[in-house]
Amino acid sequence: MTDVYLNGKFVGEIENPEDFVQKIVDSRRRAELSSNINLRYDKAKDEVRIENMRGRVRRPVIVVKDGRPLLTDRHVQQLEKGEISFTDLVKQGVVEYLDAEEEENSLVAFFESELTRQHTHLEIAPVDMLGLCSSLVPYANHSPGARISMGSKNQKQALGLYAANFAVRMDMDVSVLHHPQVPVVNTIINDLSGYEKHPAGQNIVVAIMSYKGYNMEDAVIINRASIDRGFARSSYYRPAISEELRYPGGLTDEISIPDKDVKGYKSEKDYRMLEDDGIIYPEADVAEGDVIIGKTSPPRFLSLMEEYSLTSNTRRESSFSMKHGEKGVVDFVLITENEEGNKLVQVRMRDQRIPEIGDKFTSRHGQKGVIGLIVPPADMPFSASGVVPDLLFSPHGVPSRMTLSHMIEIVAGKVGGLAARYVDGTPFVGEPEADLRKELLSMGFRENGTETFYDGETGEQYHAKIYVGNMYYLKLRHMVSNKIHSRARGPIQLLTRQPTEGRAKEGGLRLGEMEKDTFVAHGASLLLKERFDSDRTIAPVCESCGTIAIYNEFKDARYCPICGDNVEITDIEISYAFKLILDEFKSLGVYPKLKLKTKY
Repeated sequence: MTDVYLNGKFVGEIENPEDFVQKIVDSRRRAELSSNINLRYDKAKDEVRIENMRGRVRRPVIVVKDGRPLLTDRHVQQLEKGEISFTDLVKQGVVEYLDAEEEENSLVAFFESELTRQHTHLEIAPVDMLGLCSSLVPYANHSPGARISMGSKNQKQALGLYAANFAVRMDMDVSVLHHPQVPVVNTIINDLSGYEKHPAGQNIVVAIMSYKGYNMEDAVIINRASIDRGFARSSYYRPAISEELRYPGGLTDEISIPDKDVKGYKSEKDYRMLEDDGIIYPEADVAEGDVIIGKTSPPRFLSLMEEYSLTSNTRRESSFSMKHGEKGVVDFVLITENEEGNKLVQVRMRDQRIPEIGDKFTSRHGQKGVIGLIVPPADMPFSASGVVPDLLFSPHGVPSRMTLSHMIEIVAGKVGGLAARYVDGTPFVGEPEADLRKELLSMGFRENGTETFYDGETGEQYHAKIYVGNMYYLKLRHMVSNKIHSRARGPIQLLTRQPTEGRAKEGGLRLGEMEKDTFVAHGASLLLKERFDSDRTIAPVCESCGTIAIYNEFKDARYCPICGDNVEITDIEISYAFKLILDEFKSLGVYPKLKLKTKY
């Protein structure tokens, strides 16, 4: 007897499992049972597993009988005319949904031409094994799965036209590419998904070659003339939001230009851009520290009742000003109110982003890299026909990654550019590489995509032929102007006296254990004396009992909390964080004793 499990629970036993499975499958195809049921006979364990729970990944395939698909030309014609729908095909048993379990008992063919009597199903289209973003990668069947997965993730980070009404939206941290284009080499999904309504890249001329080592380690080299003509320019938008909050006792914030007697008043220069209502005007050029929305708040702590009458004088400054390292132009000012009826002011900042060294670019095949050098057009290599590439891609990025689709797209883009047409690069069913090569040859170019190139600086011909063609390149949202960070001295945390954390707070750059090792390996270990004193402090220590003593600054007197003031107290340099942990030990009732050795 064979055990039967329904959704993982034992429900009974049967005698001939293969007939049982076939009966249920036939009933499902006749629509006598729900199409949500999937089942499998596991011969090794001699058990039948039936599944009909929610949340399973299932995919549609065409049913095959005796080596012939049940989907006929008549069905296709009816679908095109709208006489039947896809759901009707499922009800008729022409198409069925398989889950991972039932696929184990199935043999699915890619194409109709491959069908044999052993096959049980046929793919609707091989491209449907890929998701939306992965299926936008042309010739994806020529590259490893890991690279296609990277390519699909990169496309989600690309800058383009994210929404057509971006001009009237207040979105957090978004970019819009100025001149997005539709790819020359596309897939069937580009048309089905309406990609031309939200494109996210540009078609450029790419040559695969090294240039003075500036494109080693995945860096790319960009022609400055391309940037001057608008390649990969984008606008970065970010809102500044401030609202008039209400506090207990009838006190409220006030959006206005702060008076000089307000606690924390900055300077007249900081408020110079504000209009009479305390809000900046559109198209104002602002930089770090400039106030965007002027605001004052009531005092934080009200100790006595009579302070209520003095609130007008003791208000504090709480304006919204540009953060460290930010600049831009005021794009749009919106004055409205929130759900509670409080006044709400939103100001959108705009900053033009021109590609610079360190900005991240990628093709659709997971070949990402940052700009390593921007070369003047006169120094760029050029082809015999005078074409200067926009971007140079390192040849070392291809062999170990095996992204053949990247190489095929260059040839396909070249054919599309010369023939003024779009090339179909749909995975498994796109235009074959051999046909593209023939077409390229017929237009007077080498069929292998290479051309004779000349050195831009000396004019000498390169010995090697350079692989060159057109390609769809994307600019990613990781721009160096959002990430660049440095600091000398600056704000410190109240508790540990160590530098604050993070770029937004003007924080320090942490030198950890491993960074320490690199300096030691360089023989620069004395540098650590300078690097490791971000919270250096001088603490008086009692030499008799070893606890941290007390120093009275006004009287210039030192005394020990245990031994009094007639003992020897020595000042030592320690990290403030160490002094803090000693204090925390004391609070637990642990006695930390410092034994001092003489320096001499």
